Amino acid sequence: MNISDSERVSAVLESAKYKKTSNASQADLIVVVMCSIRQSAVDRIRGLAQKFEEIKKKKPALKTVLTGCVLKKDRKFFVEDFDYVVDIRDIKKIPAILKKKNSFKNDKNYLDITPKYSSKFSASVPIMTGCNNFCAYCVVPYARGREISRPAQDIVQEIKRLTNPTSSRLRGAREIWLLGQNVNSYKDKKTTFPKLLKMINDVPGNFWIRFTSSHPKDFNDKVIDAMAGCKKVTPYLNLPIQSGDDKILKSMNRRYTVAEYKNKIKKLRKKIPSICLSTDIIVGFPGETEKQFENTVKLFHDIEYDMAYINKYSPRAGTAAGKLKDDISIIEKKRREKVLNDILRQTALENNKKYIGKINTILIDGKDKGAWIGKNKHYKTVRLKLDQNLLGKFIKVKITKALPWSLVGKIIN
Repeated sequence: MNISDSERVSAVLESAKYKKTSNASQADLIVVVMCSIRQSAVDRIRGLAQKFEEIKKKKPALKTVLTGCVLKKDRKFFVEDFDYVVDIRDIKKIPAILKKKNSFKNDKNYLDITPKYSSKFSASVPIMTGCNNFCAYCVVPYARGREISRPAQDIVQEIKRLTNPTSSRLRGAREIWLLGQNVNSYKDKKTTFPKLLKMINDVPGNFWIRFTSSHPKDFNDKVIDAMAGCKKVTPYLNLPIQSGDDKILKSMNRRYTVAEYKNKIKKLRKKIPSICLSTDIIVGFPGETEKQFENTVKLFHDIEYDMAYINKYSPRAGTAAGKLKDDISIIEKKRREKVLNDILRQTALENNKKYIGKINTILIDGKDKGAWIGKNKHYKTVRLKLDQNLLGKFIKVKITKALPWSLVGKIIN
């Protein structure tokens, strides 16, 4: 979502005749798009502001703007660090604040702004913003506000433009990411998230549909059926569980049980046997006992995830959990993180071995350490050698080797 927001900021600045520079010391304007979820991210922004002050000593005319996911309680600090702090919903006003002409005066919603897409083949399309869940550790509902869904027709029209090779600056996007703090809760009049998936799936063109982020409580049978029935929806899902213990989940205000979560996974795998699963986990949440952590360990063995994003709990002021005692030492949090990562490495490798000898379609998306890399439908990273630049292209690859976090392949002529 930060990338998507930045693309809209870029479009606004471009309309005001600003040009991008990669050198901050040469800039007339620096706009920072922040995320407030973790305290460490907030601290990094304050560190950046100090660097900008050093640049201002040599270039006093430099202006700095902060936008994005800014928590109200943090704003009082940032108004001292930045020249302007602008609500993400008001980014169309940035040129006016800077006394520059702009063309976004009549836009009612910032999501109506046509982004300056950073990729020529993959596009992020927000379908909703905000959150109504109020998880105990999360500030998003306070920073982003309550859930607001975009009109379905606006989303479909945007995707039609993106995937049409003659009408978009992307000249035919190959990958569409549907974004939202909770995409499953999307609703525009009678259009629910499963119905939206079907509408997008019917858009002409050769492209993949991916989405993030999902909440287990809203991940129902209709969503599973839509995923299984839409050929363009890729067999990959990130479904955050956060903990494998019911008491901790209740303390987190997650509003589902481990049994309910596992039942959804069972149904999903029955409908889509090849589904690739990832999750989010917090270790060391206040009060998490060793026994409760072992329940998460058991869950990892049971589910056999392909990937997991494991975070060590840290207090975030302004949240319900922020009032609890952070009673797990950092040493213990690191130990628990390692235990889960060790299990993940084993299950990911075993899952990846299933691809050896198989033919995969992959979308080439960049280079890394001299090798071309791409993603297959299951969102697995595939490394291979290429003699030509096929960035943004679908190609056929035979998988020759499996590693825990990636696959190695050979192009099929």
